[in-house]
Amino acid sequence: MRDDLDQIETAFLGTPLAGLPIGHGPSGTVLVTDVDPDRLQEVWRAAEALVPVIGRRPVLVTDDFDDALTIRSEPEQGPSASELRAFAEAAASSEPWLTYRHYSEDQQVDEDEIEFYARGTTGVDLTALVPDMVLPTPLPALERALYDRLLTDADLHTQVLGNVRLVTQTDYWYEPDSVLLMLLPTSDVRSSAYWVDFYGALTEEDRQRLGEVLAQWRHRWDARLVASWGTMLQFQVGRRPTPGDEAWAAAGQLKALAPDLELSQWEVAVALPAGDAWFVHNRP
Repeated sequence: MRDDLDQIETAFLGTPLAGLPIGHGPSGTVLVTDVDPDRLQEVWRAAEALVPVIGRRPVLVTDDFDDALTIRSEPEQGPSASELRAFAEAAASSEPWLTYRHYSEDQQVDEDEIEFYARGTTGVDLTALVPDMVLPTPLPALERALYDRLLTDADLHTQVLGNVRLVTQTDYWYEPDSVLLMLLPTSDVRSSAYWVDFYGALTEEDRQRLGEVLAQWRHRWDARLVASWGTMLQFQVGRRPTPGDEAWAAAGQLKALAPDLELSQWEVAVALPAGDAWFVHNRP
């Protein structure tokens, strides 16, 4: 209804959202168009601060790949309260990390592969840290050993961090040509996955699992979904994991959800305590 749009526009006054075109979006959402790609963080933060006022979670989206993502003249019916409640309950009872598993978890590493995995993608050579490992060994065990030993070598850790910290900064984030702000008709983090367009969650059951991931990450790391570009998700993180078990566990979950993130788990674990932006990439 137009009254809803008027209330949102009123809430926008005095913020970077003031004056931007606004209208009804798909499935009960509201779309704000003409978002400046150079002001993504500023616009999202302003909308995030208004969640207690307007009762809608914000997520940045793009119509670069979806012509149907346009303002509608009339509101489009979204899920009923009971449907959304059932979605959230199913999400809460799901086990997302049984489904989201990185393919490398089952790999075995032989002697002739050690150098490849010990270099990761950064080019920093860690082969000197693995001379006493019994081979073949599962890749996760090798990577955890590399990470633990790396934490005790300040010089090598500094070299790796210098090459990987970009992935936890917004410099690494994708910026589409056309950006819209989608206001979801819920303030609940878990339920918000109902509307998230992500290649890693194409079915309703997958979106429910993603909803549980969003809820877990919000609770543990104050990770807030900023943008969904179809094959990419971008998060702002309020609590960084500490080096060691926390960073290792978070890195494993990030890699599981983002199989196309081209870093080894030990590299991601080094990066996470050094930045506040998480990037998820899952594409065909």
